[in-house]
Amino acid sequence: MLYHLSEYLRQHYEIPGIGLFQYITFRTALAIILSLVITTVYGRRMINYLQNKQVGETIRNLGLEGQMQKQGTPTMGGLIILLGILAPTLLLANLTNIYVILMIVTTVWMGAVGFLDDYIKVFKKNKEGLAGRFKIVGQVGLGLIIGCTMYFHPNIVVRQTVPEGKGTASSVPMILRQKGNSYYYSQDVKSTKTNVPFYKQNEFDYAKVLKFTGEGYEKYALPVFLLFTVLLITFVSNGANLTDGIDGLATGTSAIIGITLGLLAYVSGNTVIADYLNIMYIPNSGELMIFAGAFVGACVGFLWYNSYPAQIFMGDTGSLAIGGIIGAFAIMIRKEWLIPLLCGVFLIEIISVVMQVSYFKYTKKKFGEGKRIFLLAPLHHHYQKKGYHEAKIVIRFWIISILLAIITIITLKVR
Repeated sequence: MLYHLSEYLRQHYEIPGIGLFQYITFRTALAIILSLVITTVYGRRMINYLQNKQVGETIRNLGLEGQMQKQGTPTMGGLIILLGILAPTLLLANLTNIYVILMIVTTVWMGAVGFLDDYIKVFKKNKEGLAGRFKIVGQVGLGLIIGCTMYFHPNIVVRQTVPEGKGTASSVPMILRQKGNSYYYSQDVKSTKTNVPFYKQNEFDYAKVLKFTGEGYEKYALPVFLLFTVLLITFVSNGANLTDGIDGLATGTSAIIGITLGLLAYVSGNTVIADYLNIMYIPNSGELMIFAGAFVGACVGFLWYNSYPAQIFMGDTGSLAIGGIIGAFAIMIRKEWLIPLLCGVFLIEIISVVMQVSYFKYTKKKFGEGKRIFLLAPLHHHYQKKGYHEAKIVIRFWIISILLAIITIITLKVR
């Protein structure tokens, strides 16, 4: 809203400093500050309100040190995160930008799924919450919305170099560009290509997955792209949900991931930097940096109250939304193949659960008694069982996340 107001004022009046709103970096900085203020100020009010309403977390006794002391801690704090993300985005971002619109839809959609789960747990006194199949339906539904919009929307394009004498459709203008002392043409075209790390060409086309089927394989690009989109959003959303098991772990890890995604969005949406790094330039995607700023600010602001000892938990309202946001964001800037690396903490948490359950079922079927690989899953609970303090576990997982984020950024130049 402020962005559009500043555009109007800039065109009709000479107001000193109003031109600053043209710069993505300026609006990103404002988004971070505003998000921090909202989450820290309203976080305390939310905690007091939830305590008065006796909206507390029901703790399942897993035999962990200090665990039962958290009984009754206010939950559903993810509402603070959602407010901290949406308010700065609506005020400072270009609301006509399709990428921003999709991120707003993602935040509201997954926030609603998580809120419904928390509502059933807290107010309906059903410890199971929303049935798993309904969560999956919500995640799959969001994946289909993101995938179809990415595939069909005319404003979602990538800029590709045009070989001499081989322009694409005449309705798409060619752009003359300069690199050093040479000139070449490029076009903004619809494409199912994405960036792939550690690959010489740095690009992968979903349309070529079924190339072995013979001529006409391109028509299957949409189903392949939709399948991958759905799987990624489901994976990251559930990964964030599983990681949210001890104070500050999911919040801090998500903030680190958000900073990295914001940087990736900026370089992907800047034609000069994208050309220098030899990565895919995605027109208008730089606007996502404002959303990323709000996301990071909301996570850090919530961490003020969620760090050990936590005064409030985000609940599924926050964790499912955070995971959905990260997955959708990566797909939009075409860096989804970096997610297993960047979200390595989420990945290892999911793998630990899958390994634990699978091995238990296998040994129970074969030997009549189930055995376990870890003392407890997800992985952070395993270290708690081994006697590590949860604050130490969280800090070490954050350090690992920072290392993975640095490696993720390095992949932009490593071929």
